[in-house]
Amino acid sequence: MPTPHGKTWVEVSRSALAQNAATLARAIGQKVKLMAVVKSNAYGHGINETVRALSKAHVDWFGVDALREAKIIRETGSKKPVLILGYTPLAALKDAMRSGFSLTVYNHETVTALGRIASAKHPAKIHLKLETGTSRQGLLAKDIVSFAKTLKKNPHVVVEGMSTHYANIEDTTDHAYAMSQLSRFNAMVRAFGVAGVTAKEKHTACSAAALLYPQTHFTMVRAGIALYGLWPSKETHVSVENSGKKMTLRPALAWKTIVAQVKILPKGSSVSYGLTEKLTRDSKVAVIPVGYWDGFDRGLSSIGHALVRGHRAKILGRVCMNMCVIDATDVPGIRIEDEVTLIGRSGKEVITTEDLAGATGTINYEIVTRINPLIPRVLVA
Repeated sequence: MPTPHGKTWVEVSRSALAQNAATLARAIGQKVKLMAVVKSNAYGHGINETVRALSKAHVDWFGVDALREAKIIRETGSKKPVLILGYTPLAALKDAMRSGFSLTVYNHETVTALGRIASAKHPAKIHLKLETGTSRQGLLAKDIVSFAKTLKKNPHVVVEGMSTHYANIEDTTDHAYAMSQLSRFNAMVRAFGVAGVTAKEKHTACSAAALLYPQTHFTMVRAGIALYGLWPSKETHVSVENSGKKMTLRPALAWKTIVAQVKILPKGSSVSYGLTEKLTRDSKVAVIPVGYWDGFDRGLSSIGHALVRGHRAKILGRVCMNMCVIDATDVPGIRIEDEVTLIGRSGKEVITTEDLAGATGTINYEIVTRINPLIPRVLVA
């Protein structure tokens, strides 16, 4: 059927998002807050659409990467607290602070800059990021005493939270390194306490930690990939199953396009750039208006598939910038503007983000977050 959404669109299920949020809420218990991480266009699902879909779900906070994302949340009408997880440039601090957002902080310079613009009426709310072994953003243990002194010089900079992030909790079933990070986090929190700095909120758990280890929950967990119905990794899924927990995550995203042209080509015809593939039989081919600009990975050339009318159709030749070609020989009755599924279900056939990740040598996170943000996101049941 013709679509009002253009040549390609992403469908996002309200009920799947709500169901996943409820699953996570049950897993962490009533005493622990749930932060829905909606950075990177809500992992490709659309920030605006995802926040609206979760408006009545059990979500206590939203987490974003940047100020512009935080402002989108406010534009939806949501009043829930928002933590900016990424770096906020010094020039943007006043805007972020006056907008009421909480900031992830680990630099003396940021605290000092906030101290100059904060006041009793407009305090700056910060979450200290503690470096425990991921070697990304974060405050080192050796700097705790000096950092505490900087905080005390700026009384209107309020430490609302302390956090860290695990380096190796998803990609393995051996979680010894993650547990060592947890120990370092606890030690650093204690050291800050000795230096006179405490925090109401403490959070270390990503999706994998939230599902596997209650000791990582503290007062809040930061759920990202699992919120969207995708497992952080095969290892996480296996670890959850081995623990005896019964847990179902429901993918919230489907990616669709349409057939732009159907034609018959003879055996031996070369298809697409570089003449990399020749037809081995007289074939019916279909052009679909999606390419690597849209986020459909060029690595799917000659190996990927799409679904049409419940049938699997192979990608022929190279994926182009704005289109690619599929083998529709075995798709009965295919015609122009038939719906084509790139991720999701059609009839009894399904293509998952994990299928695409496996074919292109990456992870499901990258598959969904790289879908071009200009493509319409449409909320469905």
